[in-house]
Amino acid sequence: MNTKPVAVNRRASFDYFITERFDAGIALTGTEVKSIREGRVSLNEAFVKNLSEGQVYVIGMHVSPYSHSQNPSSVDPARTRKLLLHKSEIVKLTGMIRQKGVTCIPLSIYFKNGRAKIQIGVGEAKKQHDKRESIKKKMDDRQIRQALKRKAG
Repeated sequence: MNTKPVAVNRRASFDYFITERFDAGIALTGTEVKSIREGRVSLNEAFVKNLSEGQVYVIGMHVSPYSHSQNPSSVDPARTRKLLLHKSEIVKLTGMIRQKGVTCIPLSIYFKNGRAKIQIGVGEAKKQHDKRESIKKKMDDRQIRQALKRKAG
């Protein structure tokens, strides 16, 4: 069971405090699955929204057309894709999204037992000063690691 991520949204942890994570399936066409296996997917501008009652969709996820497809323009690369979740998870997720200041974004795409899965996160947007603190903490940790490496070597 290999669950190495195919694509990761690196801006998510920088821009948001992720409080809860969900794993969901994605309704895809065959050529989209092949394209995702090649790593030709982008989560940078994507977000998750409840468009109709009892349904959750990922919007803005770009899946490039499959390189060896006979009909390359058959599917819109930026189409809205349905997420496959249990009813209880959908209810919990929509309740969280309805709160003011809370958003839901995709964190990564991976394959589990041959099926494409997406990890989505629910969280609040960081303010500018929070982002500065994150950068400062990351730089401090890096300096500590470098100092320990010099001392050990």
